Amino acid sequence: MLNRMRLGIDLGGTKIEIVALDDDRTQLLRRRVPAPRGDYLSTVAAVASLIRDAENDLGRSGSIGIGIPGAESLATGLVKNANSTWLIGRPLRRDLQDVLQREVRLANDANCFALSEATDGAAAGADVVFGAILGTGVGGGIVVHGKVLAGANAIAGEWGHNRLPGDEPYWPACYCGRKGCVETFLSGPGLKRDHQRETGVVAEPEQIAVGAAAGDAACEAALDRYEKRLARSLAAVINILDPDVIVLGGGLSNLDRLYASVPKLWSAHVFSDRVATRLFKSRHGDASGVRGAAWLW
Repeated sequence: MLNRMRLGIDLGGTKIEIVALDDDRTQLLRRRVPAPRGDYLSTVAAVASLIRDAENDLGRSGSIGIGIPGAESLATGLVKNANSTWLIGRPLRRDLQDVLQREVRLANDANCFALSEATDGAAAGADVVFGAILGTGVGGGIVVHGKVLAGANAIAGEWGHNRLPGDEPYWPACYCGRKGCVETFLSGPGLKRDHQRETGVVAEPEQIAVGAAAGDAACEAALDRYEKRLARSLAAVINILDPDVIVLGGGLSNLDRLYASVPKLWSAHVFSDRVATRLFKSRHGDASGVRGAAWLW
């Protein structure tokens, strides 16, 4: 095992994925296994096994970067703010380093997504990049001059747990204990809940998108509300961070209409005479997070 490579792990709630990248960004290997939900020790073992098997199969050792659905506390070294709640309060990095006997780098999965898209994705070459994940939850990551911005509290980019800007007829409760978080409106479950509240019909986001394209007025209204909320929320990000590029990832980033409609809508809420920030869909899709974890090195 003489040649070096970069290994990235995306530690999700339902699956754990690994990618191996060469220095020229060539993908050498990519595979995934189900996540052992609710079982911390089995999670550590699954990650270690993926790494060992990949290195054995490729005959090379690699640096290890891991994206997690939370953050590592700078005060305690323990995981915090994780949707995968069995990770909370655990010394994940230390335990993995003990098992693997080498240094491991951890970062929030949205930070990894943003790093991937800023390195060789949709925002390659941009100075300041905000990566927004619109999926089961809503996360965000910031990359400045090619480096992840973690922040003094390791929560930089966590826009999903700010209150949605503007007035709304209702404010859903969020798992974090607050009400009206951006995540409760702009996540996939949030769109589904909003449509059901207005119509009484249970429909997945994909079904709502298909319905809107087919001329269903209720589905079109649901996406119109979604676009306006997304525009207000991203305008708040622009007013604070003023990024060159915002890249969308997650399942709802596949709504192609967002990239034309949202920039038109956010201008009314941005404190500037013009808005040069560009809104792009991720280039690497669902591989962005795991690729970004590899680029932590």
